[in-house]
Amino acid sequence: VTSIADRLNVEFALIHKERKKANEVDRMVLVGDVKDRVAILVDDMADTCGTICHAADKLIDAGATKVYAILTHGIFSGPAISRINNAPFEAVVVTNTIPQEEKMKSCEKIQVIDISMILAEAIRRTHNGESVSYLFSHVPL
Repeated sequence: VTSIADRLNVEFALIHKERKKANEVDRMVLVGDVKDRVAILVDDMADTCGTICHAADKLIDAGATKVYAILTHGIFSGPAISRINNAPFEAVVVTNTIPQEEKMKSCEKIQVIDISMILAEAIRRTHNGESVSYLFSHVPL
């Protein structure tokens, strides 16, 4: 998150979550100021979406004007779609690592980014013994 914030030249806050056991958030603490700001939640994956929806509520309660989520993998199982529809998200953006066509029919907030070109370039670079870390700062279009 700090790397993304630095590249965009914006401030960042973080949400620290504590779990007593798997798939159950015990406590969630916001560190940073989001008052009168647009908040963008960044996470690697969302399954049932309890955590990101709780985080979105926490951001709105702390004064964020809008909340977006950007996720690498949108699993969206069980109550996920219902939770997203009822959460204060403007949009939930996911990559196409998992097909989302059916989920998008039930949730207008879901938007998908195609990452096939960057995956293809990573595979090509690995095959040719080239640096994959180069892609972190030079994304092919």
